[in-house]
Parts: sequence; structure tokens; C-alpha cells
Amino acid sequence: MWYMTEQEAKSKLLARVVDHLAHHGLGDLSLRQIAAAVNTSHRMLIYHFGSKEGLLVEIVRAVEANQRALLSTLQASDQAELARRFWRALTDPALRAHERLFFELYGQAVQGRRGTTALLEGIVESWLEPITEMEIQRGHAPEQARIRARLGLAVARGLLLDLVATDDVDGVTAAMDLFIDFMAS
Repeated sequence: MWYMTEQEAKSKLLARVVDHLAHHGLGDLSLRQIAAAVNTSHRMLIYHFGSKEGLLVEIVRAVEANQRALLSTLQASDQAELARRFWRALTDPALRAHERLFFELYGQAVQGRRGTTALLEGIVESWLEPITEMEIQRGHAPEQARIRARLGLAVARGLLLDLVATDDVDGVTAAMDLFIDFMAS
């Protein structure tokens, strides 16, 4: 008989919760309601994540880690093409629900709602390191590369929020293409 490790069980449970919340939103769901929606108990969620806030932290980290993993798999002949491919992947309609969930949780953390501020730990820094490295490879000095990385992250998140709010794929993609051209020049 095969048994899952505790980490495997936690990962599978987290994936189910992320998928459910991405498609239905978080709203004011209780831990018990979330548990029922993914066919587990609230005690199991508490066991693996400590609290609702702990679960929210893990959700944001999982969504962000999936996006960074996607970036690391893309190949392109130059940085501008890589940026365009990544943007096209992020704006895939299949990911829209996950983007909405990210911004819902991010907004709650920024508001300080129910102790969710732990969500903000690393929310920018986790992206700055890989993007800064890419900018250094393009020939920018480390300090300038980090500034460019922060600007790129801010623009991408802003346009993703615009996309979630308006569903204007053509408009946000045109804006991102212009930004990529600007950064490449």
C-alpha cells in the first residue's frame, strides 16, 4: 500500500484550495467553508497551515512560485521576446482566475485584514532577484538592474490588475508591448 508523505498531502491539499478559490473567490469564506468546498476538514487545514491566515500565505506563495517557475521555463533569443512570451503566458485566460485570487489576497494583506500582512513578506523581493539577474545579464550594473526589475514588476502587476478589472486583453497587451520596447531601447 502506498502512502503520501505529509508534505505531499499538504501540497495536494493546497493545490485543491488554490484551484477552488481561484474559481470561486475568497470573499468572507470561513476556514470551515473552504474545507467543505475541497472535501476536507477545517482541522486538516489548521494542521497543515496553522490558521486561515497561514493558508492565505501559502496560497499567495504557491501562485507566485508557479509564475516564477513559468518564467524560468521560457526560452527566447532576446530579453524583449522573453518578456513578451511571459506576458502572453500570464494573460492566458486559463490563468485569469488565479490572477483575480492573487489580487484579492494581496488587497486584503495591504489592508491589514485579519492579520494577513505576512502575505506581503517577499511579495516583491522574490521577484526582484530573478529579474535583476536577467537585467545584469543584459549588461546593466547591479543597482540599475534592480531598479529596472522593480519597475518591470510594478508595470506587470499594474497591467495584470487592469486586465482582471477590465478584461481588455488587447489594451493591456499593447501597453505591455510598448513598455517592453521602451525598456529594450
